[in-house]
This record gives sequence, structure tokens and C-alpha cells, in this order.
Amino acid sequence: MTRILLALFILLLSIAHSVQAQSVGTEKWVDYVSGEYEIISNITYATANNTALKLDVYVPRNRPAPLPTLILFHGGGWVAGMKEQNVFQLLPYLSMGWAVVNVEYRLANNSLAPAAVEDCRCALRWVASRAKQFNFDATKIVLTGGSAGGHLALITGMLPENSPFDRQCPTNDSIRWTSGTEPRVSVAAIVNWFGITDVADLLDGPNAKHYAIEWLGSKSNRKELAEAVSPLTYVRSGLPPVFTIHGDEDNLVPYSHAERLHKALDKAGVPNKLMTVRGGKHGGFNRETLISTFVAIREFLRANNILSKE
Repeated sequence: MTRILLALFILLLSIAHSVQAQSVGTEKWVDYVSGEYEIISNITYATANNTALKLDVYVPRNRPAPLPTLILFHGGGWVAGMKEQNVFQLLPYLSMGWAVVNVEYRLANNSLAPAAVEDCRCALRWVASRAKQFNFDATKIVLTGGSAGGHLALITGMLPENSPFDRQCPTNDSIRWTSGTEPRVSVAAIVNWFGITDVADLLDGPNAKHYAIEWLGSKSNRKELAEAVSPLTYVRSGLPPVFTIHGDEDNLVPYSHAERLHKALDKAGVPNKLMTVRGGKHGGFNRETLISTFVAIREFLRANNILSKE
């Protein structure tokens, strides 16, 4: 963890001037590395398939009021990746004084689909159940992630209450809920970085991708399951607002996934924005693009009453 913090500090110093120009004071970034945040690492939020599922919590040491809370899911095509690779993505939210929860989940070499979806739903329920303990604002939970992490942010926030994918989650009968009763779980917004929205589209045909094929494996019902874990399946009115960022030359997750989601959400009357990165590949966006994107994300969160309009 020390090496991660050192890397964070170096990055903060290198970008502080640019961020300050976008109305985020340099001192807010430095606060993070000067002890203003407490980091609780590798908390077990559930156990599945004999695997202890871990997450990290970042919270300000002085937290007199409930805090907007970000839940971050890493990418890697459901077959690779780890939460520790995600720490730089936390910085814009830490700079705003938010709480952050960084989640790991089962990959395909441990458990095939829908395990990752089940785990992320359990992580969301864990955050809601620990709101009092960590001063999370359960009315202002924002989900985010990139690529497969974007998919998991979308599907976690879009599945209906009492989804079959919640059945593996601990309940108030098997863990101690902070409030004494099982809380209602809700999501305030989703920030989707080039996430998969139609899993079946990646199994066969011109958009077939090895990572999706590996995640579904040789299950006889793989097409049915792919549809069940696809965010496009659950588009309807009343969903949380969705902000999508996607490069129009992405070679790993087709840009059409973002376009189709945007059109479907518009049709359903769900507040959403598609920010297209012209010439953008699968992430790796330049500094100017990232700065302007995070400014746009903040404005989106303000417009949807998650951030104050000050």
C-alpha cells in the first residue's frame, strides 16, 4: 500500500495545476496524501465458491455528515484485472471529499458468468448495509468502472430489486446489519467508461471477443444468460442517470454499445449523456480529454442533484 500511495502522490503533483484550473484546488489533492483519508483494505464483503471477496474503503477521517459514495469495479473482460490497478481512478472523487469503495470480484478462472454480476450486487448491498458505520450516504451511491467494470457498474445499478442475481448475497439472517434491518438498496447515478451493454453481441459474429466467450464458457444456455446479464435488457423508466464515455474507434468494446444504450435510455426517459471521444480507442485517453471528461461528469452529477450546485 505504501508504494501505491507514493505513486498517487507523484501523480497528484504532476496534474495538480491542470485540475486546479478546473476549479478543484490543489490543496484538496494534497489532503489525500497528508493523512486526511483513512484506508481500510481487503474487507471481506461476501464469500462465494470458497472465495473470500474483498473490497477497500477510502473515507475521510473527519466525516461529520453522510458522504456521497463511489463504488468502483475494475475492468479486464471479466477474465483479468485486480482492484489495486484502479487507484488512480479514485482521485477525482477523493478530491471532492467522497467516500470510495474499490471492489474485486470473481473472474472467469474462478467462476464463470454470472458470478461477477452476483458479486458486484453483493458489494452494493454491503455498502448500503454499512452506511451508518462508514457514514456513506445511501441516497448518493454512484457506480463506475471501465470496460467490463463499466458493464458491471451498469448491470449492478440497473437490475431490479429482488433480482435472482442477489440470491448469493448475505442477508440479515447471516450477517449483522448495522441498522438492524436489511436496507433498501438504491443507486443515484452510473458513470460508465466504455462498458459492454450487450454481452450476446460479443459471443458470435463480427463483434465476437475472446474475453466474453471465455466468461460464458460452454454453458448450454449461454445466449440466454448473456441476455440476462446485459444492461440493454433492463432499460426502463426510473433508472438512475447514466453518463457514458466511449471512444468511437474502440476495438475491444464496440462504440455501437454506447450508442444503443444512449438511444434506449433516451427512449425510456432516463437522464443520460454520451460523451464520444473522437478517434478514441479502448481507454488510454489523453490528459486534456480526461480533464474535460471529469469536469463534464461533475456537471452531470450536479444536474442530477448528487453534487451541490455551488
